[in-house]
Amino acid sequence: MKFCLFALPACLALSAFAQTAPAPAPAAAPAPAGAPKVAVIQFQAAVLSTAEGKAASMQLRAKFDPKKADVDKRQADLQTMQDKLQKGGATMTPDARAKLQDDLARGSRNLQHDVDDLNGELQQDEQKIMQEMGAKMSDLLQKYATSHGYSIVLDVSSEQTPVLWADAASNITAEIVKEYDALHPVKSAAAAPPAPASSRGAK
Repeated sequence: MKFCLFALPACLALSAFAQTAPAPAPAAAPAPAGAPKVAVIQFQAAVLSTAEGKAASMQLRAKFDPKKADVDKRQADLQTMQDKLQKGGATMTPDARAKLQDDLARGSRNLQHDVDDLNGELQQDEQKIMQEMGAKMSDLLQKYATSHGYSIVLDVSSEQTPVLWADAASNITAEIVKEYDALHPVKSAAAAPPAPASSRGAK
């Protein structure tokens, strides 16, 4: 799940949080007698399409969007310095040109270092979210598959999945998202405290 949140070689991994909930699959046709009942699921999309996953996405963006804005500004400043060096470097004094080159190199190194740190921080936050939610989703999926008589559930999240084709009726992603939301509802924001009563002098 890759998403270039920063316009630098090091990119933030946040794209999956922008996915919309999968469309409900039609009712599955009854399997032939004696045949194993097989289902497929887009596991990562299911996790991130839940109300809890969307709330986590909002929290990550609230945390990292201001840092992205700072990186964008610093990158624009470096680009301005680069343009100045390319267009006017020949007419600068050797000392002025050397100083601008040093400032540009130092600023680029510092920016890349900070972007790498932010990428690592975001990836740690994402991994923590996916591990916590993934564990709950796996537990729910096992119970769901058992109660609905599925012998096998295949994850088709990856493009490299060995599953070449599956009937839409076998996709249980939407049902799992619905079950997860019912089992793990997201708490709404706490109600605002009532306004303090106006003080009045006794008549």
